[in-house]
Amino acid sequence: MGLLDILLGRTKPVAPDLDQLFALPSAAVTLQAAAGFTPTGTGAVCFATVEGAAFEQTRREVQALLDADSERWSSPRSAEAGSGGSPPVELRRDDYGYSWLVSTRGPEQLPELVNDLHAVNSAMEINGFGPQLLCSLAAFTDDADRKLALVYLYKRASFYPFAPLPGGAERRDSALELQVKAALTNDLRIEQDLSRWFPVWGAPGL
Repeated sequence: MGLLDILLGRTKPVAPDLDQLFALPSAAVTLQAAAGFTPTGTGAVCFATVEGAAFEQTRREVQALLDADSERWSSPRSAEAGSGGSPPVELRRDDYGYSWLVSTRGPEQLPELVNDLHAVNSAMEINGFGPQLLCSLAAFTDDADRKLALVYLYKRASFYPFAPLPGGAERRDSALELQVKAALTNDLRIEQDLSRWFPVWGAPGL
């Protein structure tokens, strides 16, 4: 990066690095020890809503791939979903017009959940939908029922914590987010630009 780029505030784009997602299970161990949060079993990939036959075919392929995983159906939570709750894999659209492909696993299946997130991102990349990918997240909770997500920014190849406060007033627990940032510095590639810690109100699992 040249001096002119520095003066004008321009930076080189960061290449997506989906393998960063595989650091989540070890980060979860640190997170539990430092702040008492454990995985809920819910994860999701967010992308700009895409219409058309090509995307629909990609979505069907990804969903079929994840639904075919026999281990998914062996977890108590997935079995409960199959008896009338949310399906193990589903497509949702939030109030802001973004789409989420949501995966549900058992709380103890974070490595498998990470594999799901990686598979969804990879499939969308391969099929030409990389520019539409926004972020992925894994949801956590603690004994006080506080909610937390570790959010992976696709275009930044970095993570940040998002902790919405209860009550539906779209307020976040900034102190908890900074605590988690400090705890996970050695486990995840943390996004250092706090202005990029975008709130994901209404995200699955939160």
